[in-house]
Amino acid sequence: MKKFSEFRVGDTFFSTCSISDKELEEYLTFSRIRNAFLEEKQKEKQKLVSGRAILSRMEGEFTRLSQIYGNDIIFLGTDGDEEWENRNTRFLKPLYTDQVLKLKFTVSEKKDIDEEFGKVMIDFEGTDQDDEKIIISKKNIYRIKKEPPR
Repeated sequence: MKKFSEFRVGDTFFSTCSISDKELEEYLTFSRIRNAFLEEKQKEKQKLVSGRAILSRMEGEFTRLSQIYGNDIIFLGTDGDEEWENRNTRFLKPLYTDQVLKLKFTVSEKKDIDEEFGKVMIDFEGTDQDDEKIIISKKNIYRIKKEPPR
């Protein structure tokens, strides 16, 4: 696990995952999403994964990285990107269940909050097995305790 003081703008971390039919079903049940388009797609062999499900998995994978896990860290929100009119996420291509999702997490900013906490902004990028971009999400803000628990 890295301490806040060890994070540098430009640090990049990687992970790989996929979302199974069962995981998607559990997410849709929990979130109570009702979308006719997704319901129609659910009849196909591979199911279309909703964008929020992809973002949820990406954040989950981020918190499980060996560089992150063990820190007192909490998601504060998103600032968006000025070039995107302050939006923060773009879905560029569909993702289907059981497709490989290769994740890249990059520290885009780092700031002190006070003596106890700092914050890091993390850019997420997800590509498929052919390295085609599926999703880009910029400036996901996390508060992190400067000295992790012992």
